[in-house]
Amino acid sequence: MAVLRVIAAPVAGLAVAIVLFARSYGLDEVAQPGQLGPGFWPRLVLIGLAVACAAKIVIDVRRRRPGTVLPSAGPPPFSAVMLVIAVALMVGYVAAVLVLGFAVATVVFIVAFMRVGGVRSPVMLAATSVLATLSVLYVFVRVVYLPLPKGAGALETATIALYRALGIF
Repeated sequence: MAVLRVIAAPVAGLAVAIVLFARSYGLDEVAQPGQLGPGFWPRLVLIGLAVACAAKIVIDVRRRRPGTVLPSAGPPPFSAVMLVIAVALMVGYVAAVLVLGFAVATVVFIVAFMRVGGVRSPVMLAATSVLATLSVLYVFVRVVYLPLPKGAGALETATIALYRALGIF
């Protein structure tokens, strides 16, 4: 009975995600052929919710099984300074994206945010920031046709050159 009480919230979240996912296809009635409809992003978020809830259910059930020992690092201690820095980075990112362009501002933001979070490996910082930025650029510019800020002056020219090199513009 204790397991049911522990997994009740993630089970409810999983059920809600499944029901809303099924109902989201009605949103695509207004979509143009060959383009993503308005239900695409909500469905993507619902898939993420369902996966997270399912993972939480598995972890909680495994943790409750007798004889199962799972690592329990626990959450890191709260740091008001880190929170203020993280919020400042987000606000700065919003302001910087108009001047630097989405690509440059996003790479810089991801590196800075990961550094604040404790990541120190230059390889991890570079790989994560570049791959994440390129993935988001491809999805938003090539798949969804969302015009992202290109930056000002020479950065706009560089962004367009990047888009062309990636074959997304």
